[in-house]
Amino acid sequence: MSLGVSITSTDNTDRVNALDWPRISQDLDTQGSAILERLIPSDECRAVVAMYPQDDLARHGFGRGEYKYFAYPLPQIVAELRTELYPRLAPIANKWNTRMGIEIQYPESHAEFIKRCHNAGQNKSTPLLLQYASGDYNCLHQDLYGEHVFPIQVAILLSEPVKDFIGGEFVLTEQRPRMQSRPEVVPLRQGDAVAFAVHHRPVQGTRGFYRVNLRHGVSRIRSGHRHTVGIIFHDAK
Repeated sequence: MSLGVSITSTDNTDRVNALDWPRISQDLDTQGSAILERLIPSDECRAVVAMYPQDDLARHGFGRGEYKYFAYPLPQIVAELRTELYPRLAPIANKWNTRMGIEIQYPESHAEFIKRCHNAGQNKSTPLLLQYASGDYNCLHQDLYGEHVFPIQVAILLSEPVKDFIGGEFVLTEQRPRMQSRPEVVPLRQGDAVAFAVHHRPVQGTRGFYRVNLRHGVSRIRSGHRHTVGIIFHDAK
């Protein structure tokens, strides 16, 4: 069973517009990830956490923890953030594809991109809510789901580190050709989000740009409970 709960927020456009997008774009280009500071206030973080039912990550081989996908219609705060973040990220995604020699380009609006997904049979919503308890973790993985993949996604930390949980760092690994994997731990506070590469990103080399492969996960929770909402911009088959 998926979530179809409604929660309202009127400030998402202003919050997204207020972010430091030149810095976010630069960080995505140079690191493959960028922090979106204070995207959601603490009271709304707690309201989203209150929606939580459960499913089991271990049952699917993804690690240990619980998660649930939101159903359409999405909760208003999730739908609005998905709609407002997409046009800010689409130019970065298009630039990445051009640099990697990928012909696919992404339309200006999320509605247009979702129509592309649905026309290809990718009709299932992908935003989700995750809960981790002591001892839980999320294996390194990629959220692909089908032929049409938007190359950047967003995860929002709903819990407060130290107060609500210890451990549970957001981790990225990047594999460059003929090199060891590079790990990156992204420090987040309650209400912060991280935008990061889903699968590939371009890196400048001596002979132009080349493609690197990324995976993401969550390190082991040492105590408490950690909640996250994931905003994936493509839908699933």
